[in-house]
Amino acid sequence: MKIKNIFILLGVAAIMFSCAENPFTGKKTMALVPNSQLFPTAFAQYDQFLTDNKVVIGTKDAAMVTRVGQRIAVAAERWLSANGHQGYLKDYKWEYNLVDDETVNAWCMPGGKIVVYTGILPIAKSETGLAAIMGHEVAHALANHGQQRMSAGMVQQGLAVAGNIAIKDEQSRNAFNQYYGIGSQVGVMLPFSRSHETEADKIGLYLMAIAGYNPAEAANLWKRMKANSGGQAPPEILSTHPSNDSRIANLTALAPKAKEEAAKFGVTTFR
Repeated sequence: MKIKNIFILLGVAAIMFSCAENPFTGKKTMALVPNSQLFPTAFAQYDQFLTDNKVVIGTKDAAMVTRVGQRIAVAAERWLSANGHQGYLKDYKWEYNLVDDETVNAWCMPGGKIVVYTGILPIAKSETGLAAIMGHEVAHALANHGQQRMSAGMVQQGLAVAGNIAIKDEQSRNAFNQYYGIGSQVGVMLPFSRSHETEADKIGLYLMAIAGYNPAEAANLWKRMKANSGGQAPPEILSTHPSNDSRIANLTALAPKAKEEAAKFGVTTFR
């Protein structure tokens, strides 16, 4: 089979599986791995992670993580119900844990399993700062970003395999692998990842506002994140994330819109 035909078949297959519209982004999302398969795997990995790490329980910080997570989850439910998407989160199994680790990070697995590392709390600085962090991480799960990245990776790998099968000449095949690897990463996968981060910033900002947290604090959080990094970061074009300055500017511009969205739910004062 000619490489052109293989590419066409892979493209058609991807389109066939890209028919689900995400309510938070309004976009058609690629879902080569269905949630019915993705969620149980994520839940099992989460449970194993908790077994292998030190979970903090019974402290004010642990209670804060749970409280913020619950408020963000309720905000998501409220937004979905108000926009005609009742039941969208029926398969989510929300869980919020603080883990004793100096890493400056937090994450949310597909299906609503959340971890906050103790190392990020000094940068969060307050419950509102933590809401900005958790809102962003929850937004990744709500927008199915993990599912999309996995699907995109499968397509990327499939096209690489197709190219290696179709190109018989070794020199041409080596050139293909070199240029395809760089081109698909810098030209497709990295911009794809940066777009996800920008989406999560916006969705997370709206959710934290609906949950009653001041969305203006998100930009301040990223100023502290920038200071903590010492300004060390790769060029944006070579990064999975937008630059700190881009995020700060974007979050600053979006904060008033997030407050307007929160007002639709009767939320006009913020923590």
